[in-house]
Amino acid sequence: MGPGLIVLIVIGLLLLVLSFKTVQQGTVAVITVFGKYRRVMRPGLNFKLPIIEKVAKRISIQNRSAELGFQAVTIDQANVNFTAMLLYSVLNHDEETIKSVAFKFLDERNFMQALVRSVEGSVRAFVATKKQSEVLILRRDIVEAVKDQLDITLEGWGYHLIDLQLNDITFDEEVMRSMAKVVASNNLKAAAENEGQALLITKTKAAEAEGNAIKITAQSEKDAAQLRGQGVALFRQEVARGMANAAHEMTNANLDANLILFSMWTEAVKNFAEHGEGNVIFLDGSVEGMQKTMKDMMAINQLNLKDKK
Repeated sequence: MGPGLIVLIVIGLLLLVLSFKTVQQGTVAVITVFGKYRRVMRPGLNFKLPIIEKVAKRISIQNRSAELGFQAVTIDQANVNFTAMLLYSVLNHDEETIKSVAFKFLDERNFMQALVRSVEGSVRAFVATKKQSEVLILRRDIVEAVKDQLDITLEGWGYHLIDLQLNDITFDEEVMRSMAKVVASNNLKAAAENEGQALLITKTKAAEAEGNAIKITAQSEKDAAQLRGQGVALFRQEVARGMANAAHEMTNANLDANLILFSMWTEAVKNFAEHGEGNVIFLDGSVEGMQKTMKDMMAINQLNLKDKK
């Protein structure tokens, strides 16, 4: 075997080795011929023409993530700092999509720069229409607005936006201090209002309890006064009835009913003397005074007798 044949065999084996190319799982290889797109090689062992066909790019079809940091300005001129996480992937494995991903941008660096600027622009456009006090509570609205705009842009590049998360939203130090003061003042206001409401409820309940107590006391006094009046009235009726019966009995016995009055008078004087407890009681003890008292008592007795009849 001559040297020339050996060289041909070596060259043939080398060309045979170069004719097979392995593509890793999760990637595809873009093949060009003299700089022009030719075809796409899928994961696994692939055949390519040596020297003529060239692997221009290897494109990952797996999910990829990028962390972004940027700043936006609200409508009331407050600077807001955002930290976002972007999750994206190739839209699909179609040939046209792979061609777009491979040749739309010069390289991966240029693609990432365009992606970051697109996210920043969408967020800034949304935040520019909101006040600083609204930004924190509109996190979901910001994400949805950015995704709606970014999905269309990424699809034109051959990519698909899977998820966008705003992990951190912060303001400048001066804004944070002013917001803290607003929160503190609102808390103090709420505490004062709650304390006022509690005090009002306490005083209202106390007034209601006092009013109920007064009503109960007044009703009790009213009931007691009625009972006392009824007792006095019953006592007088019984006294009058007793005197009338006694006078009637003495009349039937041919006795002067005035003796009853005289007896009551003397008993009253005796009771004053025994139970006066040192109190001074003035009684008219003259004959004229006694006659006047007897006449008054006889008049009362006559009225009681008329009532009895």
